[in-house]
Amino acid sequence: MKEAKKQGGLNAEIQSRIGHQLRAMYDDVVRQGVPDRFVELIRRLDVPTPDAHLQNTGDQTTKNDGRE
Repeated sequence: MKEAKKQGGLNAEIQSRIGHQLRAMYDDVVRQGVPDRFVELIRRLDVPTPDAHLQNTGDQTTKNDGRE
């Protein structure tokens, strides 16, 4: 005698509601933009450090700033 499989998951209507709510939340986050402190941090990370050229010369005395 076979047991009937119990169907799990969410029906299409509930999935649709969740999808609409997630899109609304995501749109709100996107509209907020990037905070100024993150923009400044990204800008500073994009600027080469003064000792970056030493890494290419084979000099083993370069400072380890924790990014390796």
